Amino acid sequence: MTWLEGTVIENRHWTDALFSLRVRAPRLSFQAGQFVRIALDVEGERVARPFSFVNPPADPLLEFYGIVVPEGPLSPRLEKLSAGDRLYVASNPAGFLVLSEVPDAGTLWLISTGTGIAPYLSILRTETPWQRFSDVVLVHAVRYAQELVYQDLLKKMQRPGFKYVTFVSREPHPGSLAGRVPAAIRDGRLEAAAGAALDAAGSHVMLCGNPQMLKDATAALAERGMRKHRRRNPGHITVESFW
Repeated sequence: MTWLEGTVIENRHWTDALFSLRVRAPRLSFQAGQFVRIALDVEGERVARPFSFVNPPADPLLEFYGIVVPEGPLSPRLEKLSAGDRLYVASNPAGFLVLSEVPDAGTLWLISTGTGIAPYLSILRTETPWQRFSDVVLVHAVRYAQELVYQDLLKKMQRPGFKYVTFVSREPHPGSLAGRVPAAIRDGRLEAAAGAALDAAGSHVMLCGNPQMLKDATAALAERGMRKHRRRNPGHITVESFW
């Protein structure tokens, strides 16, 4: 593995803790939904963390969406980068949260919390989901309404068969569901909001987000007869967890 040098083109601050970096770097070969390590040199050591691509593979600029971990060695520094600053991008993207690993289904559910929406934004900006699935449901769960990022981009994605469902857990927000995703799977609120069935007969679910959501949502889906997807044992749930 080698490190590629990149230049920050833009650092967009959504909130005090959420930011998106657009980076010009040598072209990388990756599948929508994958991640790559990005790095800075900190006190003589190269510190790296994985970030999902927000941009589709065809986009010449790389884009990463991150949250500041206050005591972390990397994210507070990334958040302070300005246009023209340099960083490093690993040459070996990886990850299996990609549609080439997903079996055919009627409805594709893309369920995320926080920055876990990033790989889905990459996937949705390719033609593959629209060609393979009749309906696509994007679910984004956050704490506060201001964390519902990329609204302009999502408006451009609107097309028949696309549903966008939001959860805001720590304040009332018109148009968003309250509480947590696993509970809304169990009581049917998620299906009602999406206007689509969530079942083993016609759905495939991709999960990306905090570990507790992944665990609890997987359990709630298992109660509906759904199981994790593996190449040798096809199922209905694909999970990505890299933190």
